[in-house]
Amino acid sequence: MVRRLAVLSLHTSPLAQPGSGDGGGMNVYVRELVSALAQAGVASDVYTRRWADHLPDVVEVEPGFRVVHVPAGPADLPKEALPEIVDEFATGVLDHLRAGPGGGFDVDALHANYWLSGVAGHRLKHELDLPLVSTFHTLARVKATTGDPEPQRRIDAEAEVIACSDAILANSQAEVSQLVGLYGADPARVEVVAPGTIHAFFSPGDRGGARAALGHLGPLPGPVLLFVGRIQPLKGLDVAVRALACLDDPTAVLVVVGGASGVAGQAEVERIEKLAAGLGVADRVRYAAPQPHHMLSTYYRAADLVLVPSRSESFGLVALEAAACGTPVVAAAVGGLRTLVDHGRTGFLVEGRDPAVYSDYAAQILSSPALAAELSASAALAARDYTWSTAAGRLRRIYADITARALVTCR
Repeated sequence: MVRRLAVLSLHTSPLAQPGSGDGGGMNVYVRELVSALAQAGVASDVYTRRWADHLPDVVEVEPGFRVVHVPAGPADLPKEALPEIVDEFATGVLDHLRAGPGGGFDVDALHANYWLSGVAGHRLKHELDLPLVSTFHTLARVKATTGDPEPQRRIDAEAEVIACSDAILANSQAEVSQLVGLYGADPARVEVVAPGTIHAFFSPGDRGGARAALGHLGPLPGPVLLFVGRIQPLKGLDVAVRALACLDDPTAVLVVVGGASGVAGQAEVERIEKLAAGLGVADRVRYAAPQPHHMLSTYYRAADLVLVPSRSESFGLVALEAAACGTPVVAAAVGGLRTLVDHGRTGFLVEGRDPAVYSDYAAQILSSPALAAELSASAALAARDYTWSTAAGRLRRIYADITARALVTCR
C-alpha cells in the first residue's frame, strides 16, 4: 500500500497562475491530481524550485498535500538555464527527505513531471532505491515533428528516463504510441491515466449571464470565439486570429485568455497584434489576463465555441474543460485531442493548420442552433467520464503495483 509520495515538479509550481510564464496545464494537472490523491488517502509532498525569494519553505495546501520550495539557482533563473540546476534541485529534495521524521525516507515512490523532473527523479530513484513514475506532458521528439525542435540534450535525457522508469504515464493512447514508437518505451510499463476536470466548477451554465460577467471585455454583440492558453507559437493563436478573419460575420469576436510564455512569448504577442491589425480584426480580438483556474468556466460558458489550434497536445485540458461546460470545440487533430473531441458529435477536428477550415467548422456551429445544441449536450455528457478521483484511483493501483515488484534497472 502506498501512503506517501514525493512528487517532482521542478520547473513550475502547482501554486503558480496557469496561463502565464511557464504555468499551464501541467500546473493544473499536478495540483488537482495530488489533491485527489490526498483525498484518497495518499499523501504527497510536491517539490518545486523556489522561484521567488519570499516563498515559504513549505506550503500546506490541504491535509495530505504540501508544496516544498527547493532552493536551486537564483530565483529569477530563466527556463532555458534550468537544465544546469537539476542536480542541485535533486540534492535539495534529498536533503529535505533526510530531514524528515527520524531521519528516514518516509516516501514509498517518486512521481516526476516533465523531463527536468525526470532527470532529478532518475538520480533519486537510484540513491533512495525507490520506484519512479514519470509523466512527460510534452515530448521533445513530438515537438520536433511540428517544427518546434528541442535540444538533443533533452531528447537524450527523456530516452534515459523512459528506459529506467518503473511506470510511464500517458494521457492518451496517442501518447502511448509516441512513447513506444519514438522512444522505444516498453509497452508493458506505459499506463494510460487520463486527466480529469472539476465538474463542480466546469459545467454548463447560462451564456447570457456569463457574458454579462465579462463586461470588462467590452460589448459582445455577436458570436464569441474563445482561445485559452499561453501565448507561444506552439499553441497556434495565429491560426485562431486568421480563422476569425475568415469568418463571414463582422460582429464575431475572439477572446484570448492567457499571457506571454517562454523566450519567444513577448515576440509572439507582438506578432499576433501585427497580424490582427493587418487582417483588419484588431478591434475584434479581446485579451484577458490569465485567470484563476476556476474562473475560466465563465469564459467557456460565454463562448459559442472554443478554438484549440495547437501544434501538439499530449492531452488538451482546455478542450476537456470547454466540453464540460457544454461549449463545442474546434481543435487540431493532434495527440490527445483526437481522443477528447469526437468529430461531428462533440466538436470538430481539423487535419492540418488551414485557418479557413477552422472558420468553416465555426460557421457551421454558429449558423445552426440545432447543431450547436446537439454538440453542446454531447460534449458535456462525454466530459462526465473524466474526473480527477478516477485518475487518482487508477494511480493508486499503479503505485501499489510498482512498489510490490523489483525496480526496473537501467539498460
